[in-house]
Amino acid sequence: MVDVILGLQWGDEGKGKIVDYFAKNYDVIARFQGGPNAGHTLYVGDKKIVLHQIPSGIFHADKINLIGNGVVLDVVTLRKECNAVAEFGVDVTKNLFISERTHLILPTHRALDKASELSKGQDKIGSTLKGIGPAYMDKTGRNGLRVGDLLQPDFLQQYESLKNKHLQLLNNFNFEEDITQWEQEFFESIQFVKGLNIINGEYFINKLLNNGKKVLAEGAQGSMLDVDFGTFPFVTSSNTTSAGVCSGLGIAPQKIKDIIGITKAYCTRVGSGPFPTELLDETGDFLRKAGNEFGSTTGRPRRCGWIDLVALHFACMINGVTKIVMTKADILDSMTELKVCDSYLLNGEKITEVPYQMNRLSIEPAYTSFKGWNTDVSKVSAYADMPQEMKTYINHINQFLGVPVSYISNGPGREQLVSIN
Repeated sequence: MVDVILGLQWGDEGKGKIVDYFAKNYDVIARFQGGPNAGHTLYVGDKKIVLHQIPSGIFHADKINLIGNGVVLDVVTLRKECNAVAEFGVDVTKNLFISERTHLILPTHRALDKASELSKGQDKIGSTLKGIGPAYMDKTGRNGLRVGDLLQPDFLQQYESLKNKHLQLLNNFNFEEDITQWEQEFFESIQFVKGLNIINGEYFINKLLNNGKKVLAEGAQGSMLDVDFGTFPFVTSSNTTSAGVCSGLGIAPQKIKDIIGITKAYCTRVGSGPFPTELLDETGDFLRKAGNEFGSTTGRPRRCGWIDLVALHFACMINGVTKIVMTKADILDSMTELKVCDSYLLNGEKITEVPYQMNRLSIEPAYTSFKGWNTDVSKVSAYADMPQEMKTYINHINQFLGVPVSYISNGPGREQLVSIN
């Protein structure tokens, strides 16, 4: 049986904490897509750590953590992460596994990412410049190198061949980047990764499933950044939705049971692209400061706004979400009025569907207002003790989405998660 945890907005929903919380109920935690542009923040005791590629179950010593074939892997970042988690007493050689079909991010991928973004001028996507897009392009273009290639005797020749192709492309961009240091770190990190558990991921995970093991599939980014269904072209380069689980891990659809969607009690976005409920005022500034809304990977300030139920309903639909976890409810504690976007106005017409190519349209959000709870909920441990104003807010969201909010996160701590059931 496979359950899935994924983001329902534009990423940064707090998935890392939620995966960490639920991990105790599973045998395997598996990342199925994305790269080091993801940043999953965890608190182990009173210490904060941000994971970019290692699954968020790594701090549970008895759990298997799998990096699936749908991920693009930066070996330099992986080595640094492994060293960081080792400081917490974690031995990654025992519980971290990497699919041999996982594609590699090369130093020249990072250079191509930078060159491509600079060439777009004002129309840039807002890439994290980690090389993710070019690595996925090589994957679909059948040029990429994979983790399994690291173990082949001709890896260096394969690397040089692909590197030369990239250098020709960089020449076309009239762009130069000194990658000497990047390459040194890359080859040092390759030796480290070769010492980890590189396995045939699809057979590995299916054998575990056939033996009755429970798998939690962990997504990166958010549904509205999906390369097919997100706010294209301001999206990531992979399928961030539940469909990506099957292709990103090598499992059949009938293996999937629950799909747990994560949303904030409000909404944020990093980088460029449409964001209908964005608040360019004091309220937006308040949410950013109170919620510490700065990218865990880039440090960039996040754009903030009210919760968007039109986009959220769309995300629930395409993912088949069965239950929702709402994070950062405590950030709204001091607000006297809350707003919820439950329709868009497009050319004066009310719509409740996410339109095609949203960035070409002038969309105005239509709001329903609610009284804020104006109460500190961070120490509340039972939903019955939550303020009635919060329950009214939650009930409206439940009715609109047709999917229940089953948990509310009321603080950054591991145990600050309140069940509604």
